[in-house]
Amino acid sequence: MSGGWDTTEEFVKPGQEAHQWKIEKRASGDFLFKGVTVFFAFSILAILALVAMEMYVESLPIIHKFGWWGFVKGSDWDPVNGSFGALPYIWGSVYSSILALLFATPLSVGTALFITEILPHRVGGLVASLVELLAAIPSVIYGLWGILVMVPWLQKTVEPFLIDHFGSLPFFQGAPYGVGMLAAVLILMIMTVPIITSISKEVLLAVPQSQKEAAIALGATRWEMIRMSVLPYGKSGILGAVILGLGRAIGETMAVTMVIGNTPQLSLSLVNPAYTMPSVIANEFAEATSKLHTAALMEIGLILLGVTLIVNILARLLLWSVSRNEKGGIRQ
Repeated sequence: MSGGWDTTEEFVKPGQEAHQWKIEKRASGDFLFKGVTVFFAFSILAILALVAMEMYVESLPIIHKFGWWGFVKGSDWDPVNGSFGALPYIWGSVYSSILALLFATPLSVGTALFITEILPHRVGGLVASLVELLAAIPSVIYGLWGILVMVPWLQKTVEPFLIDHFGSLPFFQGAPYGVGMLAAVLILMIMTVPIITSISKEVLLAVPQSQKEAAIALGATRWEMIRMSVLPYGKSGILGAVILGLGRAIGETMAVTMVIGNTPQLSLSLVNPAYTMPSVIANEFAEATSKLHTAALMEIGLILLGVTLIVNILARLLLWSVSRNEKGGIRQ
């Protein structure tokens, strides 16, 4: 209509421009935050790739001489004559870590259940704090305690008993040196218990109280309630805690170096000395006199990195396979 208002003209209500500006500001802030987090996430992968690449480049002399498989399956370690094989160190790391985890897992889960389901709340919190305090103790302190207290006890009491009564088994054949695989397994068990216990405790505390009360209301005893309601709900979290403990055990250096005996050999016996990948790197890297020796130690480090990644990948796959069959804590 002539002389009237133009209905096609846009009118801005009071405060609409300020509101639009705030929306655009929040959107730009979200975009910036997303970019920063993506950068940090990929920077971790970049750092890992750079570390692996640098170790691979430094390992090329030994790879060219022995090949990947030749170095992994070789058992002779003689830096003077230029002969290197990593199998005893791989065996020592994997064997000691798995045995330590077999001992530490039931002890840790049992402790977590005792704290969350048996003890009163205040007492359980105090015990949990003491357990978590063990994780803050430096590994060299564990090593000193192991070499001064545990090793003499093993040498004079435990290992002679095991050899006398179970010496026919391959696990207890040898002389009671004190230092050896058994000492390393026990020290790794002590060091991994706080980690597994702390994470398992938090997982068990996340179990809904209504689920426990429902089991009790149906006539279940406390043990039946724990077995049927608590443990199935926290299975995946407990498994994740065990895997973190395994990662700690495989990479542990100082404490194991002080008690394992540092002898590269392939043996099932727990009383014999052994060697691990972190231990040989710590002991020999500063004293390596040849480029080939340094390359051999770098390749052991690269293998250790690969073993750690493989263990974590397998753990994630196992965790995924367990979790996908569960919904709301109840297996379908």
